[in-house]
Amino acid sequence: MTFRIHGLPLSPFQPLFDLEDAALAALGARGMIADAPHAAPCRISLADAEPGERLILLNHRHRDAAGSPYRAEGPIFVREAAVEAALQPGDIPDMLGRRLLSVRAYDADWMMTDADVVEGRDLAARLDLWFADPAVECIHLHTARRGCFMAAARRA
Repeated sequence: MTFRIHGLPLSPFQPLFDLEDAALAALGARGMIADAPHAAPCRISLADAEPGERLILLNHRHRDAAGSPYRAEGPIFVREAAVEAALQPGDIPDMLGRRLLSVRAYDADWMMTDADVVEGRDLAARLDLWFADPAVECIHLHTARRGCFMAAARRA
C-alpha cells in the first residue's frame, strides 16, 4: 500500500504575514524568528525553519470532524517563505523523519482505530501497515513530546 503525506494549504495563512504584532495577538497568534535549527517545523512546507527565518505561531483546528469526539486543534508554525509541500508517494520529509512521532489512525467517520508512538525513521513501514487495513482512511502525525499536529497521511 502506498501513502502520501500532506501539509496544510498556504492560502489561509498568507494574509497573517501582513498583520502587525497587535493584530496577530488579537487572533491568539505570534510573529517569531526561528532561533535554532530544527526547532520550528512548518506545517505548509513540511520543512524546519532555518535560524533567522520569520514565522508565525498560531492555533489551528486540524480536525474539525462533525459528529466525532476526536475534533482537535493546537499550535502550528508557518514559515513566511513557505511553499506548499508536494511530496511523492512514500516520501517522508526530513522534519518528520528526525522526530519521535505520535501517530493516530482514523476511519471514514473520524473515529480513532489505532495509535502508536513511532520513530520518524520507521514511519513509512508503520503507515504501510496501517493503510493495509481498509478501515483506515487518514493518519495524523503529531510530535510525541509536545503533541503538536505535524501533517496528515492518506493513501496515494
